[in-house]
Amino acid sequence: MDVESRIARVLKEPTQEVVELNELRKIFETNSKPRHYIGLEISGKLHLGSLILTGYKINDIIEAGVDCNVFLADWHTYINNKLDNNWEKIIEVSKYYSEAFKIFCPGVNIILGSTLYDNYDEYWKNFMIFSKHMTLSRTLRALTIMGRSEKEKLDFSQLMYPSMQSADIKALDLDIVHAGMDQRKIHMLVREIFPKLGWKVPVSVHHHLLPGLSEPSKFVLDGTDQDDYRISSKMSKTNQMGGISIHDDYSMIKNKISRAYCPIGVSENNPILEIIKYVIFHRFSQFHIDRPSKYGGNIVYDNYMNLEHDYNQKKIHPKDLKDTVSIYLNKAIEPIRDHFKDWTILDEL
Repeated sequence: MDVESRIARVLKEPTQEVVELNELRKIFETNSKPRHYIGLEISGKLHLGSLILTGYKINDIIEAGVDCNVFLADWHTYINNKLDNNWEKIIEVSKYYSEAFKIFCPGVNIILGSTLYDNYDEYWKNFMIFSKHMTLSRTLRALTIMGRSEKEKLDFSQLMYPSMQSADIKALDLDIVHAGMDQRKIHMLVREIFPKLGWKVPVSVHHHLLPGLSEPSKFVLDGTDQDDYRISSKMSKTNQMGGISIHDDYSMIKNKISRAYCPIGVSENNPILEIIKYVIFHRFSQFHIDRPSKYGGNIVYDNYMNLEHDYNQKKIHPKDLKDTVSIYLNKAIEPIRDHFKDWTILDEL
């Protein structure tokens, strides 16, 4: 695969931003096997955004000839009060996350945070060196990377989180750091501080955040604070009816999708259309809507733009769209759902 084809793989949706594209091109011109990572906290059941959309992007990057790594951030999970701060449970659930990504992203490497810290002698030294370049106010502003704000009551360990995430990047010797748009702040910190320390600065790849299924709040419909909204309204493990778990059966998927926000003729901030754009058209080459002839008959779309156009023109009814989305999502989720049907740890999540 030539350089431009490799770049095209990285840029394929759901990628929303690459910082910087010219740096990515130089990496592919000079490095036959660049090193990538995406870091994840270990919390509840994986869902359409956390495994499927993220996994599709990882697979794109693997196809671009990149050494891809999923970093399971167990200590970050503990710091952020996930899984009841139960260390044994964190370790058990990390096995579930590891298995899921190995199945969905063949060829990916799994790295556990605690293992990295045990085996990398320079980690805490680098943590301190990086932290010397962080003010308290800058640290507080960066807490959105862990879903927190400076207005919350925080314990001291949570203030360590941004510097730890940056020290992870240094320890893993990365060429490409990858995350959802909610992690952009930490990557920009890395790009600012690493050059001051003479450390290698990786390229940042940020993918689109899949929203939850609920109706957006009014300030979003007014067109303000879009970035903050997308972070706060992303599909979440904690809102079970607002997201599609990889363990949902077809009946549950159809039930959740049927309740989702999908106003007729409105594509903006429409979670059903976002699922079609970023998940279904990433996995399937066509979107086939079956409907009676009196309602226009069957119709097939081979690209998202034509579908969106027709939806805005009210040529597709939300119910037909939702019924079809449910079918395609079930096809995408079924293999991974079947694999985990006997995993008892899931009963605790």
